[in-house]
Amino acid sequence: MDIIKKLELYRLENKITQQDLAKELGVAFSTVSRWFNGKTTPSKIQQYHVEKYLSKRAGKFFSKAIKGVK
Repeated sequence: MDIIKKLELYRLENKITQQDLAKELGVAFSTVSRWFNGKTTPSKIQQYHVEKYLSKRAGKFFSKAIKGVK
């Protein structure tokens, strides 16, 4: 599963706004918006921080969610 798809799934399931997500990741709201709209992709450093964020926040969430998503 693509890192942005994971992030969006986590965000929607946990009712987190793009604004709040941007704040937690330390990036601008417009950056997160562009990721979700497919206009840009995270840099390698941003990908690292997104993966770190998801592993801390969503470990159990994804082990359950990935079983139903292909």
